[in-house]
Amino acid sequence: MAKNTATVALVGTLDTKGAEYQWMAQQLESEGVNVVVVDAGIREPHGFAATIDFDQASVAEAAGTTISDLQSGNDRGVAVTAMGEGAARILGSLLGEGRLDGVLALGGSGGSAIAARAARDLPVGLPKLIVSTMASGDVSPYVGASDVTLMYSVVDISGINQISRAVLGNAAAAIAGMAKASARREPAYDDKPLVAASMFGVTTPAVDAARERLEELGYEVLVFHATGSGGKALEALAKSGMLAGVLDLTTTELADDLVGGVLTAGPDRLTAAGAAGIPQVVSLGALDMVNFGPVATVPAEFADRLFFVHNATVTLMRTTADENAELGRRIGAKLAGRPNTVLIIPRGGVSALDAEGMPFWNPEADAALFAAVTDAAGSIRIIDDPSNINDGTLARRAADELHALIGGTA
Repeated sequence: MAKNTATVALVGTLDTKGAEYQWMAQQLESEGVNVVVVDAGIREPHGFAATIDFDQASVAEAAGTTISDLQSGNDRGVAVTAMGEGAARILGSLLGEGRLDGVLALGGSGGSAIAARAARDLPVGLPKLIVSTMASGDVSPYVGASDVTLMYSVVDISGINQISRAVLGNAAAAIAGMAKASARREPAYDDKPLVAASMFGVTTPAVDAARERLEELGYEVLVFHATGSGGKALEALAKSGMLAGVLDLTTTELADDLVGGVLTAGPDRLTAAGAAGIPQVVSLGALDMVNFGPVATVPAEFADRLFFVHNATVTLMRTTADENAELGRRIGAKLAGRPNTVLIIPRGGVSALDAEGMPFWNPEADAALFAAVTDAAGSIRIIDDPSNINDGTLARRAADELHALIGGTA
């Protein structure tokens, strides 16, 4: 049942931003939401006169330490990490008690890091807003694979002035509105099991066909664009326990991780589903390419390689036989010994560009990939298909195989 009143948690370092948090608490209350204050600072609060629901000692205790130990230490990084962990556990408890509809935080690099850790494990869809001095640069350390919203503070968060009053006022209004909408939202009772699928432009036909088949079979399919952040999000969702299965047809991010492309999802890509025992059907989609930005940004060491200019901002580089062999070994090692796993090898090419007559068609490089992954994958079930990965029959077969794994009939 929807709630009548929304609750927003203010998470911050009241020892350095107390006056700003005091002002924000007043703004939120004027917007008609309840406020829960979580003090993640190390020293005594300064400039904050309102009620502190969870003081610094409570946050430290939630992290498994004491505030005195953190205060006596000389490592600020350790303290920031601990207070982030403690705040995360408190927010998790509030959520479990039905007392959390949104999270708001303000800060520089340290405060943003605490807030990001505190919000990271909260479910997708729960509003999370961080006003940060760091929000105009690389925000991946703060957002990660979550749906955190970042707002640039423009000026430093140091007092309430003409600029900060406008920015922070907007932030208060934004999180209040989001939290109210979240509180009013009726819980979704759609019992369709969730399947995650990985897709790239050059594997879109395959994933579209497989998605349609899975939807016919009664699943809701969540498609993740294999751009690095997409792969990280897929892995995070697999860890969450929300998925019935994973259709990982597009493992291209591993090529960027190996060779140094710009769309890597890190070395842990293609591990979460297997570790969790989630049924997965895996293929080798778009392992024929490594991604770079505009042509001028491609590292000089690759000057003699084969390229395809996808558009003005994306340049694709064909992987070599040696690179494909190493990719095959890595993928096979990730899948070996995993239950509920099927690997599909598309002998007719791994992308739309890796088809006969297309720019990246290279049977020798593909053969190295296929041989290495087969050798390394051990005893898992392998389907050797003569088609290109984008063949509709292959895609629908992949969907049917995943359905059989999920249903225990494979």
